[in-house]
Amino acid sequence: MVRKDIEIEVYGAEQICASCVNLPSSKDTCEWLEAALTRKFPEQPFKISYIDMYNPPETLKQKSFAAKMIEEDLFYPLVLIEGEIIAEGNVRLKKVMETMEKYGYSVRVDI
Repeated sequence: MVRKDIEIEVYGAEQICASCVNLPSSKDTCEWLEAALTRKFPEQPFKISYIDMYNPPETLKQKSFAAKMIEEDLFYPLVLIEGEIIAEGNVRLKKVMETMEKYGYSVRVDI
């Protein structure tokens, strides 16, 4: 399978989600996810970015998704890979890795 360089977006807010007490902040989740995925998929580039849902960038796609999160009262952090919701609230590394493997990424196996 040919690997496609993917875009991972982590949406959230500075304030921790009321339903997600005792979980890391959205920004912390993004940083943790980037570090973990870089270790799991070395030398396999991907783009990861944090988007504040209350102050999104000017791109139409990100602005409209941030508005959808607020309107539909979605849990955050919310992880999108290539526009598909992968995780909402309590992000699980395994689910994100499985999705990346569908795009041709290979997990590094330590010997």
